Amino acid sequence: MGSPSSSVLSELYIQHMEHTKAIHTLTKPGIVAYFRYVDDIFLISNKHLVDIEEILSTFNSFCPSLKFTLEFQKDNKLNFLDLTLEKTNTCFSYNIYRKATTIDN
Repeated sequence: MGSPSSSVLSELYIQHMEHTKAIHTLTKPGIVAYFRYVDDIFLISNKHLVDIEEILSTFNSFCPSLKFTLEFQKDNKLNFLDLTLEKTNTCFSYNIYRKATTIDN
């Protein structure tokens, strides 16, 4: 962190991890979609075919210094990056997401 090359090196490492270790997990039946922006991952899976806790455990086994966590949808909504993604019966929609902030007076 702090070095101009940090972002490039971390991107190279994560891409290497995706193409060597994670590819076997991500191509399993039941993984519908996988998207990543820097260190934020958005994964859509079929809960009847995939044990998401097992996927988390697998990702966390790739490198001891990386710690992946899960965030589940609530009321068919999930905040990802600066968006609130909402799932309906027929499609996905999105709105701008702004984190709550505290202003001291």
